[in-house]
Amino acid sequence: MTATSPAGRPAITDGRVELAPGTVPADPRFVNDDLLPVPVERRRWTTYNFTALWVGMAHNIPSWMLASGLVALGMDWKQAVLTIALANVIVLLPMLLTGHAGPKYGIPFPVLARASFGLRGANLPALIRAGVACAWFGIQTWIGGQGVFVLLDKVFGGWSEASRIGGQPWTLWLCFVLFWALELAIIHRGMEALRRFENWAAPFVIVGALVLLVWVSAKAGGLGPLLDQPSKLGWGADFWPVFFPSLMGMIAFWATLSLNIPDFTRFGAGQRAQVWGQTLGLPTTMTLFALLSVLVTSGSQAVYGAPVWDPVVLAARTDNVFGLLFALVTVLVATLSVNIAANVVSPAYDLAHLAPKLIGFRTGALITGVVGVVIMPWKLTATPELYIFTWLGLVGGLLGTVAGILIADYWLVRRTVLDLAGLYRADGPYWYRGGWNPVAVLAFAVGGVLAVGGSHSAPGTGPFPEDGLIPFLEPLADYGWAVGLAASLLLYTALMRRGTAARSPVRSR
Repeated sequence: MTATSPAGRPAITDGRVELAPGTVPADPRFVNDDLLPVPVERRRWTTYNFTALWVGMAHNIPSWMLASGLVALGMDWKQAVLTIALANVIVLLPMLLTGHAGPKYGIPFPVLARASFGLRGANLPALIRAGVACAWFGIQTWIGGQGVFVLLDKVFGGWSEASRIGGQPWTLWLCFVLFWALELAIIHRGMEALRRFENWAAPFVIVGALVLLVWVSAKAGGLGPLLDQPSKLGWGADFWPVFFPSLMGMIAFWATLSLNIPDFTRFGAGQRAQVWGQTLGLPTTMTLFALLSVLVTSGSQAVYGAPVWDPVVLAARTDNVFGLLFALVTVLVATLSVNIAANVVSPAYDLAHLAPKLIGFRTGALITGVVGVVIMPWKLTATPELYIFTWLGLVGGLLGTVAGILIADYWLVRRTVLDLAGLYRADGPYWYRGGWNPVAVLAFAVGGVLAVGGSHSAPGTGPFPEDGLIPFLEPLADYGWAVGLAASLLLYTALMRRGTAARSPVRSR
């Protein structure tokens, strides 16, 4: 049932809004079919669909390495699981807040960002998010291809002895390219194909992780040795300097999705579906997977004398051919599941937003695939220190800053009320000054500097100075995501409420 609103767009009685035909001008600078709101009849993702999406995304090799990497850094299983569980409960809140606009208005992340940054300014957060996603796509594709290579070498033998190109066996490059092509082939079929893939991939990956746990616990002589591995940090002065940057790193792992979650929730059947689906899907499955990964990593330490934090390397130590093949399929499904959903969908929309006339969703996905393979992603996962502290910490700080602005604008300034047609018009309320909102740019700059300006690295472990890029901000570096989100949220809200930008922005071209 619908009722026509004063603005001429039908407002759905359950709170969802869609545009009336002919409401949006055909301006190729700001509109294409992939950026327009999803019609209400196509918003049909249920609670199960969102839960399955998160199960499929959470259960992957990098998140396994994230959890087991905490064990490698000296935590015991209880400390590692606590860190990850707390991080995912924290990141769930901005995820639900930004996800609210999806079912209500049917819009993707870059269009939502127009309300705060302006029609042109929205390209700033969109391209930052796209750049991060392209890097993640490369990381996941490299890990997936490498996993296939390691397991096929174990099954058939001789793959690692092949002639080398660029310092790597040509067979590894072959696995990498084939894996890359398979990912793009799936996403080329569209979001409905992704939904169906996630529905069956999620339970399959859970079974694979449980099989690996049973195998390593059998080799260790039961669960006892897995649970008895002591913490090297304790709960005192040695623990907290590792805990807080690790917590921010765990938050940063899904900080990307806390921005672009409207790319998925825009297909939701309602707010209940996205709220319950995400609440049941994200913190519970990440905590379960973290528990599985740290138990398996602790078990590998009990069996082999040192923690093996890469599940592919661990699986390759078995001599059972069936077990290796099962592990191979699990690696394929797990990595495909997360990489397509988390790292191709978002930049495809973001790049389409940059040039709607030239780039559609499928073209954006192809560009993502190309960019993701030219950034040498294997360097980012070389050590847990580089992966957790440098990469995730830096990314988390910047993305937390954007999240703070989006939440402040949508919830505190506009109270969830948007002019849906105005998000696509240069003469509408979100044009600001030349298509940019100076307040959002200022809030992003200040929050970003505070969040990442103090980034630092121990000698020989990272790219930053030991005392930080900006030394007096160094104490804030371990809390980058929280600092960026809080600073930008408070500054944006204060400036928008003081000024006239929120009430009477410039509407001229």
